[in-house]
Amino acid sequence: MKHQTWIVTTVVLLASSGALHAADAPATSKPETKPPATKPAATQPVLPTPTLSDVPYGPHPKQVMHFWKAESDKPTPLLFFIHGGGWTGGNRSSGLSGLLQDMLKNGISVVSVEYRFIPEATADGETPPVRGPMHDAARALQFVRSKSAEWNIDKKRIAASGGSAGACTSLWLDFHDDMADASSADPIAHESTRLWCAAVDAPQTTLDPQQMKEWTPNSKYGGHAFGFKGDPAKKLSQFDEFLANRDKILPWIAEYSPYALVTSDDPPVYMHFGSPPALGQDQKDPTHTANFGVKLQEKCKSVGVECELVYPGAPDVKHPKLSEFLIEKLKN
Repeated sequence: MKHQTWIVTTVVLLASSGALHAADAPATSKPETKPPATKPAATQPVLPTPTLSDVPYGPHPKQVMHFWKAESDKPTPLLFFIHGGGWTGGNRSSGLSGLLQDMLKNGISVVSVEYRFIPEATADGETPPVRGPMHDAARALQFVRSKSAEWNIDKKRIAASGGSAGACTSLWLDFHDDMADASSADPIAHESTRLWCAAVDAPQTTLDPQQMKEWTPNSKYGGHAFGFKGDPAKKLSQFDEFLANRDKILPWIAEYSPYALVTSDDPPVYMHFGSPPALGQDQKDPTHTANFGVKLQEKCKSVGVECELVYPGAPDVKHPKLSEFLIEKLKN
C-alpha cells in the first residue's frame, strides 16, 4: 500500500537539454588574441553557502547532499532536489539557483543530492544501471526523513523536483509504492519514500521505447538506463537496441518507468516544458518534448491524480512558475 505523497520540481531548471548541459559543462579558457570584450561574460549565479555540506547518506563518494535550512520556529517543508544530466553528468548546482532562494524566502528548506551515474552504478553491479541513481535518490530521501528532528523538517511535506533525468527520478519517487522496510536492521530503511508532491522540468515520463516511438517518432533516449550501448559496426543505435529488446526487459520498464507506476493514490504532479507538444510528430528535442507531459497528464487524469501541465500556450495553467506550485502545495 502507498502511504503519503510528496513532490517536487524546479522551474528554472532547463527548458531544453541544451540549457541543462550548458549549465553542467565545465568552463574552458583560451589564450587571448584580442582585447577582452566590453560586455562581461555571463556567470552562473552563486548559491548561498549550505547549512551543511557534503553530508553522506551512503558509502559511495557520490552519495552526498547539501542542506539549506530555512529559518523557522516550527518544522519546515522541504524541497528535495535531484539534478539532471541524463544520469551521466551534472551536479547539485545544476538548475537549482532559480529555485533555492524562492524556497528559503518562503520558509521551505532545501536538500540537493548527488548520486551515482550510470557508469558508476554499472561498476557497482546495479541491474539495470538506472537502479543506481534512482535507488540512491530513494535512500537519500529516507536519510533526510531520519534527520527531521535534528534539521527541523516536517517529514510529511517533502516535494521532489529536478530537470530531465532528475525530473524522471522525481516522478518515479512520486508514483512508486513506499519502499520503507520496517523489518530492516537499518533504522533509516524504516523511513518512507513517499512524497507530498513533485514539480519538475522537462521530464522523461516513460522509459518504454515503444511508447516513446509512438508519442515522438524520432525518439532516441533511454537505452543507457538499461545497459544498451548500440553496435556501430551493425549501424545499430543505442535506441534501436533498446527497442529491439523491449519484450525482454518489460519487468524493468514496469519498475522504473514513471508512466507505468501511476495509481489513484499518488501525490499531485506539476510539469513544465519549454515548447508546445506535437504528438506523433518528430520533435526538435525529442528527449525533452512536451509530448511526454501530455501523455502522462492523460494517464494521471484517467485515475484521478492531480497533474498540472505547463508549456507555451497550455490551457488551464494555474501556476505559471514551478516555484509557485511548490510554495502553494508545501505551505498550505
